[in-house]
Amino acid sequence: MKNGACIISTMGRQGELDLRPRKLDKNGQRRGGAREGAGRPRKKGRASEHHKVRPDLDANKPLHVTTRVVPRAYGLRRRDTYAVIRDASFIAAMHAPDFRIVHLSIQRTHLHLIVEAADRTTLWKGMQGFLISAARGINRLAKKRGAVFADRYHTRALSTPREVRNCIAYVLNNWRRHGEDRERPWKLDPFASGVSFAGWKELEHSAFMFRPPPTYASLIVWLPKTWLLGTGWRKHGRIGAFEVPGGEE
Repeated sequence: MKNGACIISTMGRQGELDLRPRKLDKNGQRRGGAREGAGRPRKKGRASEHHKVRPDLDANKPLHVTTRVVPRAYGLRRRDTYAVIRDASFIAAMHAPDFRIVHLSIQRTHLHLIVEAADRTTLWKGMQGFLISAARGINRLAKKRGAVFADRYHTRALSTPREVRNCIAYVLNNWRRHGEDRERPWKLDPFASGVSFAGWKELEHSAFMFRPPPTYASLIVWLPKTWLLGTGWRKHGRIGAFEVPGGEE
C-alpha cells in the first residue's frame, strides 16, 4: 500500500510481481479458469463410458459387455480379425482363471460378450487381457500403432432368467439386427459363438449341434457356471436361430 492505494497482483518469480497481461481468446475472454466452456472440448460422436468406480459384482450374475473400436479399426468382420479375437478370448482366461467368456459376437464396429467373473478385479483382469491382446493383433494386421478400442467397455449385470435369455438371443443373433445375415447360406452368424450353443430351438429334438463349414474354427468360449446362464434362462424358452433381437445396442 502506498499513499493509501492498494495494489493487487499475482506473483511471478519469487519476490517479483507478475504484471504481464493475461492472454485472451478469440472472443476477448481470459483463457482457463472456472467459466462456461473451459476445459477440454467434448469429442464428437458417441459419448464414452464415464470413468466412475464400477459397482461390486455378484459372481452369480453374468454380465453383458459391449466394447467399441475407433473408426480406423471399423470392419471387424474379416477372417484375419476373427482369428485375432479368437486368440484373445483364450488369452483372457489365462490372465484371470475365474473370468469366462461364454458367448461372443463380432460386429463391424463393436464386440458383444456375455461373461462370468468372480469379482470386479477378475472382470478387470480378464477384460484387460482380452482387449490388449485383441488390440495388438488388430494393429499388427493394419501395421499401425495406437488405440484400437474407443472407450471404456460398458457392462450390464443380468439378474433374471428373462434378462439372460433375451441377452443371449441379442448377442448371438445380433447380425440379423444389423442385416449381416442377407444372402448368407448358414443359419448362424459365422462371426459369433452360436455354433457352440446348444440352446437353439432348432436343436430341441436333435442329438447333434449345427454343422459348421469344413474349414471353420469356432470362437473359444467356456461353459457357464452360473445357474442363470447355464439353465435358468431356459424357463422362458429356447432361442430360434432366425429370431431377430430388439432391445439396446
